[in-house]
Amino acid sequence: MSDTLTAAEIAAARQRRLEGMRLQEVEGNPLSPDQVAMFEMFEREGWSHERRRAYILAKAAPLAAE
Repeated sequence: MSDTLTAAEIAAARQRRLEGMRLQEVEGNPLSPDQVAMFEMFEREGWSHERRRAYILAKAAPLAAE
């Protein structure tokens, strides 16, 4: 499995992110600028969904240990 997404897969992921962001805003829980920047970086770099998940879990692990 490739570690990068195709242009079509990136476009689909971006569309899902934008829809998800709108839903989060409706619920009163908008993404922070840092979170938006992270997802934009994923899209810009074409990271696979598996790589994105691993990155997020690695960032969350130290916070969960606190």
